[in-house]
Amino acid sequence: MATPFLAGVAVAAAALAGRYGIQAWQAFKARPPQPRMRKFYEGGFQPTMTRREAALILGVRESAAADKVKEAHRKVMVANHPDAGGSHYLASKINEAKDVMLGTKKGSGSAF
Repeated sequence: MATPFLAGVAVAAAALAGRYGIQAWQAFKARPPQPRMRKFYEGGFQPTMTRREAALILGVRESAAADKVKEAHRKVMVANHPDAGGSHYLASKINEAKDVMLGTKKGSGSAF
């Protein structure tokens, strides 16, 4: 007598689990798509730029080759150039990041 009861409980549990599984799948499919963009560095600038910070600004690895650094610098500068409405401060930091990544030091660092 207990066997049919346990079988009924098992079928009911399987049906409920299936129902909630289907509801969860539909909610997962209906959620808004998340953009697959890289997350950019949200911190402020350090007083003396490090190689890590320079790589974060340019969006390259710390061990990136010179041509990759130059390409990344050009892309970031096109988006933030002062002549196109960008900030002079950000442009100077982007140029400083390129100099740090390429190992060239011009002057005493940032003008700001």
